[in-house]
Amino acid sequence: MPSRDEVAYFGAGPAPLPTPVLEKGAQAFVNYENTGLSLAEISHRSPTANQVLSDTKAALAELLGIPDSHEILFMHGGGSGEFSAVVFNMVAFWVEKRRRLAEKEFNGDADKILERVRAEVRNDLRLDYLVTGSWSLKASQEAANLLQPLGGHPVNVATDAREKNGGKFGTIPSEDTWQLTPNDCAFVYYCDNETVDGVEFPQIPENLASQKTSGDAGTPIVADMSSNFLSRRVDVSKYAVIFVSPDSMNPLLAAEPAQGGAQKNIGITDITLVIVRKDILAAQPSPAFLHAVGVWSPPVVFSWPVIAKNNSLYNTLPIFSIWIAGEVMRSLLKHHGELSGQEKLSNAKAQILYQVLDAHPATYQVVPHTSVRSRMNICFRVRHGDAESEKAFLRNAEARMLQGLKGHRSVGGIRISNYNAVPMANVERLVACLEDFAGQNPVNST
Repeated sequence: MPSRDEVAYFGAGPAPLPTPVLEKGAQAFVNYENTGLSLAEISHRSPTANQVLSDTKAALAELLGIPDSHEILFMHGGGSGEFSAVVFNMVAFWVEKRRRLAEKEFNGDADKILERVRAEVRNDLRLDYLVTGSWSLKASQEAANLLQPLGGHPVNVATDAREKNGGKFGTIPSEDTWQLTPNDCAFVYYCDNETVDGVEFPQIPENLASQKTSGDAGTPIVADMSSNFLSRRVDVSKYAVIFVSPDSMNPLLAAEPAQGGAQKNIGITDITLVIVRKDILAAQPSPAFLHAVGVWSPPVVFSWPVIAKNNSLYNTLPIFSIWIAGEVMRSLLKHHGELSGQEKLSNAKAQILYQVLDAHPATYQVVPHTSVRSRMNICFRVRHGDAESEKAFLRNAEARMLQGLKGHRSVGGIRISNYNAVPMANVERLVACLEDFAGQNPVNST
């Protein structure tokens, strides 16, 4: 039976966790701090649970530099849930801004306010999506589905990376080609790192970074950071919403559970993290008004204001999962102090992996364009996707205890998931495997 040190795991999710955190977690699962109870047994409303929640929030706020303008929420539902929650809550925020403007113009005349906002919802509501991979595609499709009863086309796909890439994902179109809504868009949405396709935004898009970040001006920015969260520094103040999901659904495999961020760089499954501006929480119309203008109100479990008001404890939270996440965050603080240290390590690991792949172009072909290569999910083909060669590579790797390298079944190939807990030593073992396979299986050039 192999030990943890012998196995190098590169799975896309659930992903590796630091061994010290798992060892401490094993104790907490049986007897937390000598209470005689497991963290999986205690009430989510107990003082112990509240302390775990408070400590985890504090660690995250310190690690990421979250400003007082934003609230941290822990929720259920995973990525698929947040695809919906984003639409429910952000459309409601847009409606409330319009309602307040109409209220001033019509001096509180309820009938005229309702008539005005109802017409604006039908004619002016726009949601912008940057579709650069499977997850952002899924999010845009969910938005279109939820808003279909309004008629028209409220969901604007401002860019679709497949259009100029042979119908496949693998690049991010130039920002000057994006067709963003020019005025009063409800939000612009993008996925920072696409796990299936190996595409990552190098930084926040310039078109978005220059916008005003609060108040009525500027378009709110919503980012799915499920798979690269805590791997680099982020200016949270520029975002209206950041979410990190533990469990989403792949748009190409609707019946197959897929993976998300909380079980990648944070912890284990069962929690969904949302960082949201407080002014959004404070500016939500009544459900009755939303219904009157033809918009669904958020289901209570997806209502950010309700979750915030109840300190993320509206319903039962998995406290053990919250505690694991807190331990991971405190470990990052202990070893790096801030995210710049982890960012350097993530970049260094990705660099040496791409270097060895690029050094053997006849054997390995990286899928995404060089400018948008993901540091977290390194997707490539062996001998241009030759099935037998890829099987041989996987057998070779598994014989060396290098596991979890098979690409997503919707696209095939090989995928190296380079999450925070993957140590440099394991990356170096994989580099040696890549070198040896290319050398022992030379491509016939004749």
